[in-house]
Amino acid sequence: MGNIIGRIAEQTILAQRIKSDSPELIAIFGRRRIGKTFLVRQFFQDSFDFYFTGIYQGTRQEQLNEFHRQLERYSGKKCKTIRTWFDAFTELREHLESLSNRDKPIVVFLDELPWMDTAKSRFIKALEYFWNSWGATNNRLKLIVCGSATTWMRENVLSDKGGLYNRTTRSIYLAPFSLYETEQYLRSRHIVWNRYQIAECYMIFGGTPLYLSMLEQGKSLGQNVDNLFFAPNAPLSREYHFLFRSLFNEATLHRQIIEILANKTIGMTRMEIKNALKIEDGGDFTNALRNLSDCDFIRPYSAYGKSDRGILFQLTDLFTLFHLRYVKGYKGQDEHHWQNMLDSPSRRAWSGYSFEQLCLHHIRQIKFKLGISGIQSDVCSWKGDGAQIDLLIDRRDQTINVCEIKFSQSEFEITKSYDAQLRARLEKFRSASKTRKALHQTFITTYGVKENAYKGNIQSEIILDDLFEQ
Repeated sequence: MGNIIGRIAEQTILAQRIKSDSPELIAIFGRRRIGKTFLVRQFFQDSFDFYFTGIYQGTRQEQLNEFHRQLERYSGKKCKTIRTWFDAFTELREHLESLSNRDKPIVVFLDELPWMDTAKSRFIKALEYFWNSWGATNNRLKLIVCGSATTWMRENVLSDKGGLYNRTTRSIYLAPFSLYETEQYLRSRHIVWNRYQIAECYMIFGGTPLYLSMLEQGKSLGQNVDNLFFAPNAPLSREYHFLFRSLFNEATLHRQIIEILANKTIGMTRMEIKNALKIEDGGDFTNALRNLSDCDFIRPYSAYGKSDRGILFQLTDLFTLFHLRYVKGYKGQDEHHWQNMLDSPSRRAWSGYSFEQLCLHHIRQIKFKLGISGIQSDVCSWKGDGAQIDLLIDRRDQTINVCEIKFSQSEFEITKSYDAQLRARLEKFRSASKTRKALHQTFITTYGVKENAYKGNIQSEIILDDLFEQ
């Protein structure tokens, strides 16, 4: 294994499968920039019996030509002309059969699978035939396939309609770093920030390893943000556009959905999105919502007490949220734009909402701190008569944690008027929901709730440090 930060569960799966006595077809998927290729290459230290990565927007012939070159590189000999993917996998089989060390696993890594599947290429049919006719009978073969277009991977590799359905022996979904992993990664880069700064970093870059790798040691978070987003020719100023082009063949509708959701913090129903965009309700719209959910841009969730028709879609991708709020359309010449916004109302509003999303990304840590990891629970929100609760943890043990989330630079103080507001909101929720469960007021803050006469009205609290648990 190489020097990999986090990804303990994923490395364990790879180690177990590589040592198995049976053929393995391992599918790794997740959005771009999340570290799929890095994980595999570091784990195996680039020691593959064959490695090929698809060419972004490459033609079928360009893909086949490069596949041919890689075959000659790994085999050390001239290979036959490759005209189709069936030819390509026939040549690959011949190369792998020639490997003499019978005690060593055969490790093949095909990266960015969706890019190889160009129009009318019959790539999936050829790969399926290669696996079924030879791979699945060779106990030494460990075939790892990887793709960033998460929906393509689900439909063609993992779903019950895909050509390789029921052929994969294990699938690995690679998620963004957690706060814990982000802290570990920054330490490995000798970037020394406190946890408040790391949380704000997470709220901007979303735990995406590639973006974190661009941070410079010795500079503050603010300096790094200005350099990466707002300086002339800033490297991440157009990343949002590239993300959508690389993930979806036709990204216009996907971006329209994202940008309408960016203005609705609690989310919107399918019907509300459709009406706002003035589009027809059909297959393209359904596919776009599923694609965005598969790639972790949005999350579908239930409002408390609502049926399936009340499902809300909410923008949860922190990098996208930051881009749409501050980077899209930025025409200024201020190279210190982010640092100069330190005390602005806009930045305070953004940080409050982004911290709520950060908490949703760390529900497991929240439940652990509350001591309810083993209790069945639903995570939802509620909106009623002039009141809104962004996070409810509705538990099977007849309790609901009503969570108040506050991002502040010091202890949060509950004033007399705010205490009255909280109690009134609880009563509105109890009355509207008609619940008989116990309502536990829970505060999630950066540095805790300040001791005063009103703190006693909350049943539990979680601080930022708790979210850094592994």
